[in-house]
Amino acid sequence: MKRMLESPQPNEITLRGIVLGILITLIFTAAQVYLGLKVGLTFATSIPAAVISMALLSAFKNASIQENNIVQTIASAAGTLASVIFVLPGLLMIGWWTHIPFWPTFGACAIGGVLGVMYTVPLRRALVSKSDLPYPEGVAAAEVLKVGTSSRAGAREGKVGLMAVILGSAASAVFAAGAGAKLLAAEVAHYFKVGSGATGVAAASSLALFGAGHLMGITVGIAMLTGLAIAWGVLVPLFSSTDVPSALSAADQALGAWSSQVRMIGAGAIGAAALVTLIGLAKPVIGGLKSALDAARRAKEGGEALPRTEQDLPIFMVGLVVLLAMAPAGWLLANFLQGGVLHSIAAPLVAVGIAYIVIAGIFAAAVCGYMAGLIGSSNSPVSGIAILTILGAAFSVGLVGRHIMGPEVAHALVAFALFVTTVVLAVAVVGNDNLQDLKTGQLVGATPWKQQVALVIGVFAGSLVIPPVLELLNQAYGFAGATSSTAISSTPLAAPQATLITTLAKGVIGGDLRWDLVFWGAALGLALVVFNFVLKTGSKGRYTLPPLGVGLAIYLPSAVTLPVVLGAVAGFVFERYVHAKPWGEAAKRIAVLVMSGFIVGESLFNVGLAGLIVLTGNGEPLAIVNNLGEFQTMAIAAVLGAAVVTTLYLWMIKASRQLEA
Repeated sequence: MKRMLESPQPNEITLRGIVLGILITLIFTAAQVYLGLKVGLTFATSIPAAVISMALLSAFKNASIQENNIVQTIASAAGTLASVIFVLPGLLMIGWWTHIPFWPTFGACAIGGVLGVMYTVPLRRALVSKSDLPYPEGVAAAEVLKVGTSSRAGAREGKVGLMAVILGSAASAVFAAGAGAKLLAAEVAHYFKVGSGATGVAAASSLALFGAGHLMGITVGIAMLTGLAIAWGVLVPLFSSTDVPSALSAADQALGAWSSQVRMIGAGAIGAAALVTLIGLAKPVIGGLKSALDAARRAKEGGEALPRTEQDLPIFMVGLVVLLAMAPAGWLLANFLQGGVLHSIAAPLVAVGIAYIVIAGIFAAAVCGYMAGLIGSSNSPVSGIAILTILGAAFSVGLVGRHIMGPEVAHALVAFALFVTTVVLAVAVVGNDNLQDLKTGQLVGATPWKQQVALVIGVFAGSLVIPPVLELLNQAYGFAGATSSTAISSTPLAAPQATLITTLAKGVIGGDLRWDLVFWGAALGLALVVFNFVLKTGSKGRYTLPPLGVGLAIYLPSAVTLPVVLGAVAGFVFERYVHAKPWGEAAKRIAVLVMSGFIVGESLFNVGLAGLIVLTGNGEPLAIVNNLGEFQTMAIAAVLGAAVVTTLYLWMIKASRQLEA
């Protein structure tokens, strides 16, 4: 038996910390669900959660940096587990569900999330303690925690940071309310004819998207700008001139070409870029697993002492939890098939589903964990993992059901593949988050096993809130492409990721996918990979053009990607301006919090608006202005948005100067 070193035990897992972490998780998860369904993107919640924790727990004299770290660890589940909405709405789109059932949704999120934590426990030493991976968000969260708890000035920064989150949230909520009241346009757009085709440019009136761009950074912003240029400067004019009736309006002609053809090219580009990324990660991931097993064996054989900061959950407990989780996973899959057309092959389907969750889940958790260390949780290409996961799931279940294949069977197999993919995606995203949090913990002297327990708590808290929020949004807005919808609003949520995943599942099982477009997209994705390799090599790593970012911008609506690009450029200019200033680092940290507030405020406002729509039965309950023209509302949106962003950037500079005074 190995002996544990005695070491000082700071306040770490406390009742107040758990309660605060759960409350933040509930709020941020609701915001994440809305944002992901609207634009196909989510944001990292660790840093704003850490700031809120420091501001509130500063009232307690015995609050420690490790306790604040546990709060952000619990809350970080909100930034990851909400990604299951990239798949789940597909079950509504194909008409398998008409409402979001609580227990199946909760079960898929909770089981997958717990497995995500367990699968990454053996990877901590190899990919965190013994690794030189940068973990950008984990390091940033650690720096925020250190600044906020190590000095009086830092405590002051914690309070300023909370104010930054509040200001950003209030500004974006009021801005969104203006769109809801019809005082400003929800989207600024202009479409025009190009020869016999058409194209255009559009930008959603969304501070949340602008904030997401600032947080993603200029590298991702340039990649998305490149994708916009390819999609709307080349592909949309090309396809709209050949395959879409020219008698349509410029907007209908351009959007028709994008939605039916260009989007599938984007999907192919994402899939190819993701596959190459995963192949490149195979060697380090396998090496990391081997290193972790070797370290565990050496520790056991030598009986060497294990300091508090190196204590993971015992490996036998990890194995036991994984084994026990297979029972509810099997019940969940069997219950999903009960009474349907697949009842006769339920047993082999459940067996294939469980095997896929175990095998694909381990692989996805390891790869996502490595990518989190390489480029951060927010930038980790979870979309690519989801694409590969649904392709594998659809192929696997399709093989089982091929001998009884028919329209109803194919429909049921697509639904089952989507449900299995939901569980695997939950495994992947929580594994992605766990290692990032463990890096933060390593830098602030946390106890790994306590963090792992904290993340499990966050998983269950997030799993509780996802089903009701998803159902609320379903009742209020519905989802684009749903076969049957009783939504009150006439403006459905795009759910772009779920649309893509569902289309791919149908294509594999039913054979109705435009594979020619997907293959052209894959060729484009491979070309982007080669270009990125040449660019990185030629610049000795200074410049890069992430192929996944380019593919995502081709796939997503321009109204979504353009505000992200604007946010990335504005953030780059701001950071260049403050970089050499003595208060520059403080300004960068405050900017992160304001931009996180942009996302939280708008998202929570729209979740609240969904509740109001359901309660009143009115699709536009806040509309008070109907006589303003389209041009006027777009002009108001552009001018007001620029004014709000400029004002808050100036406030960030002033606040950071005062902190360093």
